[in-house]
Amino acid sequence: MLQSRSKILHLKSCRGRKVRVVREHYLRERVSCYSSLCQADCANDSKVLPGDLTHYMVPDAGVVADYLEILEFRELQGIVFTQTACQAVQHSKGRRQYSRIRNLLKDPRHDCVLFANEFQEYSYCAREKGESQEKWQTRCVYSAAVWYYNHLAGMINIVMITEDLDAVARYSSLNSGVYVISVKDYLENFWEQLRAAHELYSSLSQALQEKESECTEREYTEHLPAEVLGAGVKSGRYIKGMLEVSKHHPQNEASVLTHGFSNKKTGELLSSVLVCDSKSRNRAVHGDVVVVELLPKSEWRGKVTALTEGQGEEKNGEDNESKPLPTGRVVGIHQRNWRDYVVTFPLREGNQSQSRNSQRILSVPWDRRIPKIRISTQQADALQDHRVVVRIDSWESTSLYPNGHSVRVLGRAGELETEIQTILIENSINVLPFSDAQLREMPINSPEKPWSVDPAQVLERRDLRESHLVFSIDPRGCEDVDDTLSVRSLNNGKVLELGVHIADVTHFVKEGSLTDLEARTRATTYYLADRRYDMLPAVLSADLCSLLGGVDRYAMSVLWELDAHTFAVNKVWYGRTLIRSSYQLHYELAQTLLNGEQVEVPELAKLDTKEKDAKLAELTQALEMLRLVARHLRAQRDREGALELEGVEVRAQLDEERNITALVPRQPLEVHETVAECMIYANHWVARKIQETFPYQALLRRHPPPREEFFSELVESAAAKGFTIKTRSNKALADSLNQAVDLDDPLVNRLLRRMATHAMSQALYFSTGAQPQDQYYHYGLALDRYTHFTSPIRRYADIVVHRLLTAAIDMENGVVPGKALASNKDLEETAQHINKKNRAAKRAQKLSTELFQCLYFKERDPETEQHCVADAVIYSIRDDGVLVFVPEYGVNGPVYMKNRENQVVAVGQDGRCEWQSGSVRRHTDHITTTSALGTSSFRLFDHITVRISVHSSRHHADSLHLDVISNKPHHSAESQQPRSQGHRQLVQEVVRQAEEAHQQAQEKAAQRPKLSKEEREFCQSKTPNLYSLLEEVRELALMDLQTVPQVCATKA
Repeated sequence: MLQSRSKILHLKSCRGRKVRVVREHYLRERVSCYSSLCQADCANDSKVLPGDLTHYMVPDAGVVADYLEILEFRELQGIVFTQTACQAVQHSKGRRQYSRIRNLLKDPRHDCVLFANEFQEYSYCAREKGESQEKWQTRCVYSAAVWYYNHLAGMINIVMITEDLDAVARYSSLNSGVYVISVKDYLENFWEQLRAAHELYSSLSQALQEKESECTEREYTEHLPAEVLGAGVKSGRYIKGMLEVSKHHPQNEASVLTHGFSNKKTGELLSSVLVCDSKSRNRAVHGDVVVVELLPKSEWRGKVTALTEGQGEEKNGEDNESKPLPTGRVVGIHQRNWRDYVVTFPLREGNQSQSRNSQRILSVPWDRRIPKIRISTQQADALQDHRVVVRIDSWESTSLYPNGHSVRVLGRAGELETEIQTILIENSINVLPFSDAQLREMPINSPEKPWSVDPAQVLERRDLRESHLVFSIDPRGCEDVDDTLSVRSLNNGKVLELGVHIADVTHFVKEGSLTDLEARTRATTYYLADRRYDMLPAVLSADLCSLLGGVDRYAMSVLWELDAHTFAVNKVWYGRTLIRSSYQLHYELAQTLLNGEQVEVPELAKLDTKEKDAKLAELTQALEMLRLVARHLRAQRDREGALELEGVEVRAQLDEERNITALVPRQPLEVHETVAECMIYANHWVARKIQETFPYQALLRRHPPPREEFFSELVESAAAKGFTIKTRSNKALADSLNQAVDLDDPLVNRLLRRMATHAMSQALYFSTGAQPQDQYYHYGLALDRYTHFTSPIRRYADIVVHRLLTAAIDMENGVVPGKALASNKDLEETAQHINKKNRAAKRAQKLSTELFQCLYFKERDPETEQHCVADAVIYSIRDDGVLVFVPEYGVNGPVYMKNRENQVVAVGQDGRCEWQSGSVRRHTDHITTTSALGTSSFRLFDHITVRISVHSSRHHADSLHLDVISNKPHHSAESQQPRSQGHRQLVQEVVRQAEEAHQQAQEKAAQRPKLSKEEREFCQSKTPNLYSLLEEVRELALMDLQTVPQVCATKA
């Protein structure tokens, strides 16, 4: 039965006038309690609180607003969020923190529920006349706590936590079984061992106290109200976009990406707006979605074209800036995107505003794009050489810097584990070991209880074990095989049947399970230079979902019947299959067979000669047919304009314990492209299938064409060598890159392809209902529709696609899907989440590679060590230097021609370089220096000799420093040799140093297990592993470490 109450709200109109609104508020007797102890038959249709706890905890509105981070600890169980507290947070803290609460409530890994106390007849409290909002909210939460205790018949105690000491004194003794205590007392009495929560509480409390004592002098202009910003964006007066601070000039340069905003005054289409200084940035932090106002055209500025800021004498005007760009200032924040930041504390020396006894310090973020963060701590001296995780709480207009609080200490700066954890946190990557609850969902496969095929699955699936020759081709030593191939001749040779068989992960990972939720959260497997963090537990990724040779496995297959002469598709079949891979080949072995050379195939080693020859001939014939089909598929895509951009692959050299001892460049083989073409073909046909079946809710992958202006540097650099690069289409670009070949220097073409890669936009997942069909196109692969289907072990997008394909097959067969598909809105949200995580994974991999490169050179004396001198190629000209690429180590970076003392690089008669007083001048395709030794020129694509050293930073990541020591190539004969030695020594040396520092106990032990418990159970290794280096290979070699190719055929 419903009861109606009048609820009076005092609101403000958009013009600031006070408005009195009366609303009907309905109360009901039955409101779900979501407790397993309930005896009243509540409709608890979602997750419920367990009944085996000592108490339930009910936080008041102030605790939820100020201490939500503590409530996010998974150790804290039985939390009841009240409607009153959640609505208070929504109004006081905004949508971001409210969304965090909603995510907590939806996450089955957290024991917390939402109680709609304001709709429950016996817990509702009307606000009394003269009662403050905070007092009323506290009274509502206490009333809800009392209702819970009575509703559950006193079977469990209820603890309300609040920071309102008056409420503690008033309510603590009113009802037995309902306790009211402070957050500090709660942690000390119930969670004494949870030290991380205690430290976080102390940090948050200090930050709140400091916030109350802030000064009132204004440092920045106030942000405009939300309604004014919204109206301004809609009318075209303001522009909304994401703020991206420059990595190279973080103090003075940032851009707001506008996604094609049209300036109504000039009609010009703007892709970005420049924001030049911290005052114009107006408290916006890198990654925030901001609203900017364009400045008058007379105040527009250009981007800095010098390598760094403030070197030597500052140039004025346009000498060190590009042409003027649309420039603006931030007038409001649409959405804060603050995250965890890693900082270090400044030394207690020099000129600092705080004294030694002060608890407030300005911490320096690891990311140069983030402003200093003011925090309160009592451990500033003890943690001088440590990296600490902090969070920003607020940034008021009266403060030069944002205020925050410390969360936890990572470790001593410079140690390998600390630096790796820093990289993960800076990219918002949080990968804990898989929980016991998740592992309990996994099938068992042990010597005592081996896994076997379910007889019911044999009846439901197409059995290919006897009819098809299935084999895999992967990197040497690969154990997690997620794709296999088959090819055979039918109808007396008139038809070829091509098959791609992918691990059926969705059979084991049910939608909505804890494992599925964790996989979606991670979205991808994270590969770093020395380790990986799997998306799925090892029992799946390395065992039951791995299509190993000689064992029965479940698969999702696509089979094409092709005309043997024209390769036209006569028929295509999709479905679940049962396969047994006959051969587990590695690339080199497959290529040797294709070359007709004699080689031992392990699976045939024990057979007699006659049977071995017959099976070897059968396998070789299958490989040759596969190569024939792949050549045709590649030629077909080439005709449509498919791009082949610069990439390199490496293989791992392993010792007997399967630890990596070296990286060896892997020579490109035709079989690489053969396998890649088959995977691309399968992805394309699956994309067609799911898009045609679900036009508005299929997950595809698009690659937008890059903007023409992004090709300007490529076009100009190619022109310096006499080449013409056409960029009007992918076909024109591919053809012109193929023709831009310098017969005397093959590196020219590779560098041009790197520059083309740098100009590319990112490939993105999307829901088909969110984009018009003309936006489905994949620019790099020249395909009208594309998705990811072939790697469900390491990509959550592939799992989604497998489920869509299964639903499409069921619909085709007249079977009603057991579960409704995700809506277009939900699927687009998933796609955006995966895109975000993929970007984070690539950034983390890039940073880990740079870390290992620095660790390799750090202990070497650049003046005497021969490995610190290398050949470099100039690929870009700047105002005060050049950008070079070092092929031997896969390193690129700046080489300065002018230093802070106004000295320039002078070249002697023998080519050796030294610093002398002089001047530098930039030209289109070269840069000249003039000194007492004369004038010297450095041109695009010149080979020079550089010395590599490490620039150490206490607060930030170390970086490589390159100095030119000769304008001539470094040992040109040797520079043409493979780079394996440099890579091999890099990894060997860095791993050796890490083992000496962190694993002395293990090294001294006489025996040690081949795999640690962590590696066996969670497949998250602490030592270099094969999978990471073979699956994601671009970062350690010839690719530009600041970019990741989006259109490389093998990784599209």
